[in-house]
Amino acid sequence: MEREYWFEEGCWITELSNSDVDPALSVARARVPAGGTTRWHRLHGVVERYLVLEGRGMAEIGDSGPRELIPGDTLLIPAGVAQRIHNPGTDDLVFLALCTLRFTSDCYEDIEPS
Repeated sequence: MEREYWFEEGCWITELSNSDVDPALSVARARVPAGGTTRWHRLHGVVERYLVLEGRGMAEIGDSGPRELIPGDTLLIPAGVAQRIHNPGTDDLVFLALCTLRFTSDCYEDIEPS
């Protein structure tokens, strides 16, 4: 497995598959510590799907209210739509982030005021 690193969004990331050889898809393992919340952000030109593996999350997508996610749940996040996720639990929230087209730093926009 690749090395986990801290991403400015507010979570730990392990890139499982992200290569210009396969520009159609990237897969990352994301880990949000207990009590953590990612920053409001959006991905331009990239549709993202979460597949929850462990823990519990409260996802906010666009103007919709929080949606609870538990292991086995999937969530579709359309390209360009604001998003963030909160971990209200006492254990880590772990999910796969599947991006089509693949995630690159150029598509990421932090939209949370500093």
